[in-house]
Amino acid sequence: MSWGTDLWDQFDCVATHTHKGIDFAERYKDFVKERCVIESEYAAKLKKLVKNYQPKKKDEEEYEFTCQKGFLKMVNEVNDLAGQHEFMVENFTSSIVKELQTMIQELKQERRKHLQEGAKHNSLLQSQCTQLERSKKHYERSFKEAEKAQDAFKKADADINLSRAEVEKAKSLMRSKQQACDECKNEYASELQKTNTAQNLHYNTNMPQTMQDLQDMDKKRIARVQEFVRQGAEIERSIMPIVNTCIDGMVTAANSMNPDEDIRLVIERHKSGFVPPGDIPFEDLSNANTQENHNNANTPKNASLARDTVKGTMSGGKKGKRGGLFGIFGSSKMDDSKEDYSHLPPNQQKKKLTQKIESLRQTIAKETAERDGMLKMRDVYVQNPALGDPSTLDKQLEENAQKLDKLKEEIKKYELQRQHPGQPATQVPPPPLSLSLRGHCPFLLSAQVVPAETDSGVEVEQRRDSSVPIADQDSFDDLDDDFPAIGTCRAMYNFEAPNDGSIPMKIGDELQIMEIDQGDGWTQVRHPNGDMGFVPTSYIECHLYEH
Repeated sequence: MSWGTDLWDQFDCVATHTHKGIDFAERYKDFVKERCVIESEYAAKLKKLVKNYQPKKKDEEEYEFTCQKGFLKMVNEVNDLAGQHEFMVENFTSSIVKELQTMIQELKQERRKHLQEGAKHNSLLQSQCTQLERSKKHYERSFKEAEKAQDAFKKADADINLSRAEVEKAKSLMRSKQQACDECKNEYASELQKTNTAQNLHYNTNMPQTMQDLQDMDKKRIARVQEFVRQGAEIERSIMPIVNTCIDGMVTAANSMNPDEDIRLVIERHKSGFVPPGDIPFEDLSNANTQENHNNANTPKNASLARDTVKGTMSGGKKGKRGGLFGIFGSSKMDDSKEDYSHLPPNQQKKKLTQKIESLRQTIAKETAERDGMLKMRDVYVQNPALGDPSTLDKQLEENAQKLDKLKEEIKKYELQRQHPGQPATQVPPPPLSLSLRGHCPFLLSAQVVPAETDSGVEVEQRRDSSVPIADQDSFDDLDDDFPAIGTCRAMYNFEAPNDGSIPMKIGDELQIMEIDQGDGWTQVRHPNGDMGFVPTSYIECHLYEH
């Protein structure tokens, strides 16, 4: 099949068809461009969606749960999916749209060239045909004139009335007309031969070649469009493995959601570590006045301090202002409660303190690495002074050492606070001076005022300190270790007893109160196993006997 053979007389139709073919290529190019715009907008909207659903800084804690983590993984997979659409747009633009644009320009130029050649061939043939028609008309005219002159001569020759001169004139005219007719005939024959040659060349050589060129051009156009369509499909196919990977990632994200783990994390996050409160005692208001007077007469002055402690424990661990030695270790800064997480329940405070300690240890490791680097650099300077002065690093090493010491002190502070959850770091009761000494004397008060007599017999006030034994209390060995208890208490937290004179206890232990808190944050108790020592007052819930 060939346009030059089968469409030898359809040059105009072929020209129209090739024009429509190029228009179709431009339409396909516009389709690809519009799809690129849609894919680009889709990818941009997907990325915007992903950005909108990324966790805010204030919501980062919520993404500890497997459900939120799985959702975040799925969102990240959507972001990767958007990236694949962007990759597809880039390939479409560079490999198809630009190539299509170049191809269309080349097709237009090639078509114009072939059409010009075809028009030229048509023009030559048309010109030759016009020349043939002209020569034919001349031949017809001269032939008619020759016939007319011949008829005129015959009439003149037959007419006896005409002179011999008139007959010769008619004969001469006839001969001239016949000669002109013969010349026109020869010219017509020559033009006819030229026309036939031109027509044969036109329809058998020139135009078939032009039509074949147009056919090859259109075939190339179709093949290139076919290649571009296939290439677009291959580009889209190439991203499918990654798209499938993204989808598999979404499935994995869904499978990573664990309801039981989230339930456990909720418990771990919000567990306070407190023990459920015991029964509320019945208060007999009819005997309130009698009991109050009796208690005022028989209860030591510091018993009210113990009651405040009990109320503070029952109200959720909130502690009021305390006097005595307890106030020495207090802090007036509001930021302390935030710095050591004392505003959190014990369990949560311990968790935060562990994270803080781990962060400080990482900082120490970093500073230590920097110090090692500076020491190595100083050794290099010492061995080769031309590289630098070792003394220039002394100040940096000193600052680094101070920073390390400060970090280590902070770690010690937070580790101590972790051993005593539920209290601010500044209010963890330090061990009272001479705990073992106080263990033998439940009557020694922290700020007890006793009268003393001078040489003149005038009594003056002498302030005794719980940590310093007075003269008439030099020996406590004769005191009975089985001094009767003044109340009972229950342990609210575990206590490891890191100091001499203190005893360990576990949550729920029932203990006997041997001595109430003297204002230093410690209460002397006796364990059911017979051990007697001190425990933090804020760690126990006290119930004093009525006297």
